[in-house]
Amino acid sequence: METESVWDYPRPPRLEKTNNLIVVEFGGILIETRDAYRVLETSHPPTYYLQAKDFRENALTAVSGSTFCEWKGEARYFDIQAPNGKIATRAAWDYPSPSKNFLELQGYVAVYPSKVERCFVDGEEVIAQEGDFYGGWITSRIQGPFKGGPGTFAW
Repeated sequence: METESVWDYPRPPRLEKTNNLIVVEFGGILIETRDAYRVLETSHPPTYYLQAKDFRENALTAVSGSTFCEWKGEARYFDIQAPNGKIATRAAWDYPSPSKNFLELQGYVAVYPSKVERCFVDGEEVIAQEGDFYGGWITSRIQGPFKGGPGTFAW
């Protein structure tokens, strides 16, 4: 198994298409896709973006507030609503008008693995990146240390 160090990832970040099997489980929702992107940025585990159309109808509810990424643009946030009534608050985000280097992200949504039941990359369960802002997906292939935990904000 080939490993990747997050310290070899670029800044500004790189967007790459992946054909890894990406799975998200939450409240009876099961999303499986090989049509995803991942964003690779120095000191961060990859963040995966799935097509919005892969979510069941009415699963994503826009919430107030936004953030700005110097590389990707303005992000908006979503609650994920499961058919069983369970809600994951601000558990997903997208870039409705991404910057020119990230145009491919239009129509794709990222999920915080810490806010859903489980996420997988090629059958391996993901560990969520520490912190409440970044949404990185850590697998055994990805080597840190990772930004996001206490004391890492200024990295």
